[in-house]
Amino acid sequence: MKVYDGSSEGSAEPRKDRVKVGIAEYDVTTDGAALTTSGLGSCLGVAMYDERAGVAGLVHVMLPSADEVDGSNPAKFADSGIEELLDAMEREGADPGHVRAKVAGGSDMLDFSENGSGIGVRNIEQVERTLDDLGIPIEEKDVGGDHGRSLRLEGASGRLVVRSANKGEQTI
Repeated sequence: MKVYDGSSEGSAEPRKDRVKVGIAEYDVTTDGAALTTSGLGSCLGVAMYDERAGVAGLVHVMLPSADEVDGSNPAKFADSGIEELLDAMEREGADPGHVRAKVAGGSDMLDFSENGSGIGVRNIEQVERTLDDLGIPIEEKDVGGDHGRSLRLEGASGRLVVRSANKGEQTI
């Protein structure tokens, strides 16, 4: 399972211009690569960027809190996944005081409203709470609804391109 591979220093192969971030994974770029993820239904993509340091990161979280279930993979959860991503970004030179976030996903693909908030809503709430606790402002978000999304974080600029069947493509 790839969680974070850092830079390609010491590697015979340079990083690609586009890096796929899978479900319950995260990655960081310092070389302007685009970080992409797809299959965001109730999951959330949290993109973070420090413009001054030129460091960008993306995590694809599935569930709100590692405290609720077995937390063996921190990237699977909104709380621990965001913290792990921020730590990885700091190792690459990001300053938490300069990091900004953009968030997309958190749809309620199935209506479980009579049983309380759906997982998408709970994921959104946990992401917002975790980012607030870490002092990271959310600049933009495209959350909720009942449709899936795919994301592309442009590492060189911090722009987040969100594609969905309902809204087409938009940059936030």
